[in-house]
Amino acid sequence: MFSVFAIDGIPEITAGMDLAEIIGDAIATPAEPRQGLHHGDIVVVSSKIVSKSEGRIIAADDREQAITDETVRVVATRKHPKGVTRIVENRLGIVGAAAGVDASNTPEGTVLLLPVDPDGSAATMRLALQDRFDVALGVIITDTLGRTWREGQTDIAIGASGVTVLEDLRGSVDANGRLLDATLPAVGDEIAAAADLVKGKSSGLPVAIVRGLGHLVSSDAPGARVLIRPSESDMFRLGTEEAYAEGFEAGRSGASG
Repeated sequence: MFSVFAIDGIPEITAGMDLAEIIGDAIATPAEPRQGLHHGDIVVVSSKIVSKSEGRIIAADDREQAITDETVRVVATRKHPKGVTRIVENRLGIVGAAAGVDASNTPEGTVLLLPVDPDGSAATMRLALQDRFDVALGVIITDTLGRTWREGQTDIAIGASGVTVLEDLRGSVDANGRLLDATLPAVGDEIAAAADLVKGKSSGLPVAIVRGLGHLVSSDAPGARVLIRPSESDMFRLGTEEAYAEGFEAGRSGASG
């Protein structure tokens, strides 16, 4: 059994603020007895406040240009009445809409980019909180993405430190004794989604604690980057129109050769 609860008292974050100190202060002055940090807790932090503290706000009258600048590879595009939705791979290797460029809850004429190194940001935060509270814990940094074949969005882990994000069950057996040869739960994403249920998108609660999953807390766990599937092994590397255009061009080049 595990529990999830949001942390009150996080102010509006601006560039240069010490996020670990601010979160630690909020945790150290609990609004209710269950707060505080316990051994094995996982602190889940929305990437938006990480980006703000790291000064990742840029002037951009045209959000589309910012998306272009953050794009490594275009996966799919689709026109709609207000423009074009672009699904792209960004500098972090994450595939999603708009390269993670966010224009919500930022000053007019600016956009917010994702942290440069979410795993590194999570590690810095974890070490500071562990030193302050003298407990072993994990930190996950989250962002909101859509899912292939599914409507709606959910939070996923884009940065992590001290917590297993990919639980490898291959080689073990199920309840009926059958060998598991492909079971690899993305527990980091599951934790991110669970935390989002209490953090919300507009409630001013960007930090949550997940308690009761201490078996996933490990100081030598790899970061969230292990959750990213390399494009060369992605069975759906391109959108429908892009795959058609690529195949058409290949066919035309072959015919003319």
